Amino acid sequence: MSDSQRFPVAAHSLAYLAHKGAYSPAEAAPSAVLAASVPTNPVVVRRVTALLAKAGLIATRPGASGGAWLLRRPEDIRLDEVLKAVNGCAHLGSTPKGAKGCPVSEHIPRQVAKALTAADQAAAQALSKITIADLLAENPPSLVGFEMHKSCPVAA
Repeated sequence: MSDSQRFPVAAHSLAYLAHKGAYSPAEAAPSAVLAASVPTNPVVVRRVTALLAKAGLIATRPGASGGAWLLRRPEDIRLDEVLKAVNGCAHLGSTPKGAKGCPVSEHIPRQVAKALTAADQAAAQALSKITIADLLAENPPSLVGFEMHKSCPVAA
């Protein structure tokens, strides 16, 4: 799975668990069910849920009767935490190494890396104001005034 897909899969999975009220092992959602909701492969979901469990956002149980459930209420899970849990970033790209001997090429990668850091910090700050509960709400205050990003496909 590409790095750029971990965050959307994680946010979707957490929202699904909240929607279904999965707060205990008895209410656990299997990876196949989560995967059908995303939609993606159950292996992708298991990789993401392992990261979410490591971060303490969910718990998981392996096996035929396994699945995942939330350890915190959706209003207490901020999207910056989710991004950090899946080792995500703003995904604006990475800087090329540059050519030796070229004064521009030797300087620009450092500056572009700093710019990417600034963008990543801004993204984390914006995401810190949005919760999993907001993703499930029709018009949450945290998302008022924002339009869908033009490059993001949305199911009809």
